[in-house]
Amino acid sequence: MSHEHAPPAAPRTLRLRPAVTGLLVAAMAIAAIGLAVRAHEYRQLVTQAHAEAIPTVSLAAPLGAVGKHAMTLPGHIDAWISAPIHAQVSGYVKSWNTDIGSHVQAGQTLAVIDTPELDQQYEQAKAVLARAQANAQLARVTSQRWQHLLASNSVSKQEADEKASEAAVAGANVLSAKADVDRLAAQEAFRHVTAPFAGTVTARNTDIGDLVTADNPSALPLFTVADTGKMRLYVAVPQRYASSIRPGMTVSLTVPDHPGTIYHGTLIGSSDAVSQASGSLLAQFEVANDNASLLPGDYADVQLPLTTSHAITSVPSTVLIFRAQGPQIAVLGPGDKVVMRDVHIAMDLGGVLEIDRGLQPGDRIIDNPPDSLAAGDTVHVAASHATDSKEPSHAG
Repeated sequence: MSHEHAPPAAPRTLRLRPAVTGLLVAAMAIAAIGLAVRAHEYRQLVTQAHAEAIPTVSLAAPLGAVGKHAMTLPGHIDAWISAPIHAQVSGYVKSWNTDIGSHVQAGQTLAVIDTPELDQQYEQAKAVLARAQANAQLARVTSQRWQHLLASNSVSKQEADEKASEAAVAGANVLSAKADVDRLAAQEAFRHVTAPFAGTVTARNTDIGDLVTADNPSALPLFTVADTGKMRLYVAVPQRYASSIRPGMTVSLTVPDHPGTIYHGTLIGSSDAVSQASGSLLAQFEVANDNASLLPGDYADVQLPLTTSHAITSVPSTVLIFRAQGPQIAVLGPGDKVVMRDVHIAMDLGGVLEIDRGLQPGDRIIDNPPDSLAAGDTVHVAASHATDSKEPSHAG
């Protein structure tokens, strides 16, 4: 019996090698792709972080840059003439004829004061005058008689001179008594409280039966009369702009109780001195008040045209930076790098600042600058503002 030997079987590892190799290649490809993706994401992250490190800012266009401009200042309106009328005699108010708001003429009676004590003094003074006149008449006649007796040597010259002197004294007594009567007569005329000029009664501080006393500085005036046909406007002008107050200049003004109505005033004078308390020059203007719409005591917003030696640039207050170096404004320089400008604030108007030194025409001013912003920093300009700043101006 013969034995046949079967050929040896091939190892399994030899048949699996191509599959393992394919898997290894695929794994290496996946790992390479993953590393590439990770590297790309890392580069993007670095680029994004670098971009985010550069702040984005917006620009604020200047609101104006002119040598002449108008500044709004508070003003106070007063009557052209205003007179408090006090009692010049003591007594009781018998009647009053005009109330607040009444239009009166010069010399018109406003009230009548009952003065019983003054009336008695007046009557007594007239009686004293009559007695002095009688005594003077008797002394004059007696002196004339003694002069005739002197001519016949019936009396001495001494006696005749004495009678002449008594007649002169009696005449002087008449003059004194008459002056006293005239004084009391003038006081009697003050029983009628009259208007010193044509105008409007703006105050009445008395009533029938009130006791009034003359020469009492603490007493309220019985009436106040004001001439409001034209008004006086007072404006406190800061010292920096005092040189702009020139003869003949005009201003425009508005009052809260008549919004939209513009009035005009003409300069009639100034204090020609700067107040140490306020650091301002007081200017006075004349304002027409034909329709009586302006009232004494009105507050006014006054548009004052001013001229300065420097060009004034108006900017929003949001652009200002306050640091140890003083007030600064950040502007964009070449390459969108930040340049810090030291500025001088000519006038702080709240939401608007008037800058007279530090800015130049065409400056790109950064609005709401971050606290960390420093000179030399590179910044991105917000797209909308950057586009607007590049658009050509069509202003004529």
